[in-house]
Amino acid sequence: MTLLDSAQRTFNNQINALSVLSKMLDSSFTHTCEILLACKGKVVVSGMGKSGHIANKIAATLASTGTPSFFMHPGEANHGDFGMLSKDDVLIAISNSGETAELIGLLPAVKRLNIPIVAITNKANSSLTKFATQTLLLHVDKEACSLGLAPTTSTTATLVLGDAIAIALLEAKGFTAEDFAFSHPGGALGKRLLLTVADVMVTGTDIPIVDVGASLSQALLEMSSKGLGLTAITQHAKVVGIYTDGDLRRTLDKQIDVHATAVSDVMTPNGITLSERGLAIDALNLMQEKRINSLIVVDHNGNAVGALNMHMLLKAGVV
Repeated sequence: MTLLDSAQRTFNNQINALSVLSKMLDSSFTHTCEILLACKGKVVVSGMGKSGHIANKIAATLASTGTPSFFMHPGEANHGDFGMLSKDDVLIAISNSGETAELIGLLPAVKRLNIPIVAITNKANSSLTKFATQTLLLHVDKEACSLGLAPTTSTTATLVLGDAIAIALLEAKGFTAEDFAFSHPGGALGKRLLLTVADVMVTGTDIPIVDVGASLSQALLEMSSKGLGLTAITQHAKVVGIYTDGDLRRTLDKQIDVHATAVSDVMTPNGITLSERGLAIDALNLMQEKRINSLIVVDHNGNAVGALNMHMLLKAGVV
């Protein structure tokens, strides 16, 4: 057998196991989700060895999709970390054999706290299932390992079952992309959905602004010094026009004297602006839609309060 044959056999074994597990899902899955939805505390996920690694990932997935959760190592819990559990929690206990000593040793104390126990196991009649409030069976006949020893197919099935639980809970709770972003404030999605225009824009003296009575040459000096490729034209602080690099190219094509011309004669009246209360992703979408690289930001009175360009959005991780 070649290495490729071995890999293909592993894929087929795990795909078949997942197909069986999918078909075997029944009311026990529904009851499990109902228990977790009713949880007033946290969902604590525990497992030993490879099951522990899977339990850790399931807890992380639950936590990031709207179900407060954490992983508890059964060995450490037997030596002090059991205090992590509270009476309002639910325990998901994972053991392929259902006989993992470190995990089983915890369960009498868990029962004394009257904490619901959801068992994920491959053995219907095991010590774990006897303690469980609800059992989810994996229905895995054999591991992908040719020796039938290394946890492979069973761990994959457990992981997918955990994902199925997390997504079912997410949908039942109406968890949104914005909610997900709040759980991932440092990630790309968080930045795209949480950053506001005010978080990104320049303010104060960094805003390119000239008065409506300024000459075109004064406007060009302002654009050059601020380096954003545009300037706001204001009258009594209110933005009445915009002058951009694009406007400059059109002005030069007409051979207009930049020193003798008022900027108000060549500006784009009003122009495209963005509210300071908008999201940074809105600024990006507007720039792409209008094919522009910079924007003036205004408050509810139409006064210039900021400016931003595509480079700032890129630096902030919005692009």
